[in-house]
Amino acid sequence: MVKKQIQPEVSIGLVGHVDHGKTTLVRALSGVWTDTHSEEMKRGITIKLGYADTSFYKCEKCKKFGLKEKCECGGKAKLLRRVSFVDAPGHESLMATMLSGSAIMDGAILLVAANEKCPQPQTKEHLMALQISGVKNVVIVQNKIDTISEKEAMENYKQIKEFVKGTDYEDAPIIPISAQQNVNLDVLIETLEKIIPTPKRDPEAAPLLFIARSFDINKPGLNADDLKGGVLGGAIKQGVFKVKQDIEIKPGLGVEERNQKVYKPIKTAITGLKAGGTEVKEASPGGTVGVMTSLDPAVVKADSLAGNVIGLEGKMPPVRDELKLEIHLLERVVGVEGDVEVKPIVINEPLMLNVNASATVGIVSGSKKGKVKCMLKRPVCAKEGSKVTISRRIGTRFRLIGYGIIRS
Repeated sequence: MVKKQIQPEVSIGLVGHVDHGKTTLVRALSGVWTDTHSEEMKRGITIKLGYADTSFYKCEKCKKFGLKEKCECGGKAKLLRRVSFVDAPGHESLMATMLSGSAIMDGAILLVAANEKCPQPQTKEHLMALQISGVKNVVIVQNKIDTISEKEAMENYKQIKEFVKGTDYEDAPIIPISAQQNVNLDVLIETLEKIIPTPKRDPEAAPLLFIARSFDINKPGLNADDLKGGVLGGAIKQGVFKVKQDIEIKPGLGVEERNQKVYKPIKTAITGLKAGGTEVKEASPGGTVGVMTSLDPAVVKADSLAGNVIGLEGKMPPVRDELKLEIHLLERVVGVEGDVEVKPIVINEPLMLNVNASATVGIVSGSKKGKVKCMLKRPVCAKEGSKVTISRRIGTRFRLIGYGIIRS
């Protein structure tokens, strides 16, 4: 008898400063090394969003939490739920990718390396991004505990507590672990089960999926008859998608018309769905999903459709070439060394805007107290009331300065 596979119920993001152990922790929990892009392998950092699924168990005999059906005590473990991890890049130049990824997270693990002073610049920026994006359930992981003394670990713990004081995550649990040595993972799993519940979903809602990755799975030299359509990866925000369903992708593909780039929606059909490491007939919110389509593989390669939204024709949010935002600016710029005040937004200023799983640049065309209007370099598909993170170029990087709410 073949055991029934189930779709992951929840997406948990891993965020934090570069090289604090996010990808190593994903491997420890899932067995998957998410840095598979050639440039990631070369540089040893996460560049694109990585995904991996795993199952959480609890032993019926010794009550210990783990990752296997059979506990090390010899007892049988009960499956609690399947989980998808979203591994976000920590490097400062890749903040747009992390901000886009936060749109598909139901909760998050914030990693802090115990052998470095807390907070590092991107630790601070990622925490603020989670807060702005509305990710409420967070577990803080104090990693690399095996590389320092107990005294140093306690000092680092105090730094973490001071860092989160006054934020939404002031009371978030702090779990000391060693991802490299698989130390204390059972306590981490138990904490994730308590702190990050499976959200309630509405299966009757019009289905929407935020695309975070798009790619061609065909190997070079394949016969034309054996070619498979393009694959889209991301997280279902609401509703249920089914195999053989006709779908629409918005804003769509950028094409040149009369020396101008315009975006046209794409219509295609779902030829297959993959969730939790297996093919399924239908997929609902929770975890990351692979959508096989009949699209030309050339259309989807190299994440060309990342940031788009999938839905049913006539049941999708509008495509917007401009955004009218009710803005909420921070007092200080996040992610930079020192104390830099956030100055008012000005006309013609370029801003990095993240909404849903999309990153775009908006040029400020209008500004009055508490509101701005931005003309977008790349349109977005988003409903009124959606939250938009706002970053400004400071030096050579875009830095988080606040958020906006889309208004009509």
